[in-house]
Amino acid sequence: MVLKKGTMREAIFQHSVLCQTFLPYRNPGTDVRIWKHKQGNVSLAVQAIEVFNPDKDDFEYIGLPYGPKARLILAHINSEAIRKQSKTINVEESMSAFIKRIGLNVDGKTINEVKNQLRRLTTSSLSLGYADDQRAVQVDLKIVKAFDLWFPKDERQRVLWTSNIQLTDDYFNSLANHAIPLDERALAALSHNAMALDIYAWLAQRLHRINPKEPQFLSWKALKDQFGKGYSHMYKFKQIFRKTLAMARMQYPQAGIHEDMNKGYYLSNSPSPIEKKTIITLP
Repeated sequence: MVLKKGTMREAIFQHSVLCQTFLPYRNPGTDVRIWKHKQGNVSLAVQAIEVFNPDKDDFEYIGLPYGPKARLILAHINSEAIRKQSKTINVEESMSAFIKRIGLNVDGKTINEVKNQLRRLTTSSLSLGYADDQRAVQVDLKIVKAFDLWFPKDERQRVLWTSNIQLTDDYFNSLANHAIPLDERALAALSHNAMALDIYAWLAQRLHRINPKEPQFLSWKALKDQFGKGYSHMYKFKQIFRKTLAMARMQYPQAGIHEDMNKGYYLSNSPSPIEKKTIITLP
């Protein structure tokens, strides 16, 4: 998949599976090695991998990616790979400009948080599963093949990011076939809320595929299973979901989603937030 010449820069991309199943909202803890999430027939498992720390001369776990910054970093990496049709991405040139563009502060705290999430993403593997009555498919992906995990210690060095990262062939090929275009301006507006980013991405990949003549109903239980991991009480999840959905809909006003008498929501066919004509799918 590539952008047409002259396509607006607002297009940014996320893998379709990560528009249906999601990374943790918060840090699950350093002792958690695997995160699982399921939605319908699609399942996601994110597993932390031991990596070599030269300071300790030993392997260690860094932890699982989580929160809004992990989602934004991955969307940025995806987008650079698609725009340039290359598995090798110069992060040093692109990441600082990206975090400024989406409204994050380029201060020491933010830089350290972004570095931490980048490390966590690159030291994790994804397992994507799909099952129905006729078949079951699993694809195991490590996102990044190689990069320098340990950033320069000398704070006088202006390099904030390692120069290059290289995506694995499996992830790059899967992304080329399953990338969902999102509006970068929407991600910027939602950049401090992981659930809002997830709801927006979910609506963007799902609504345009719904039969125009047949809206789909989702119960509150189904929504809690998808978005409410970590919420033990339904009433609290409903409060948070309604508030966060309103934030996402402000960035996607044409989204057809309407609550039905406190039973759940109806989803209706809606145009994508990024026009399909801006995208070319290669054979």
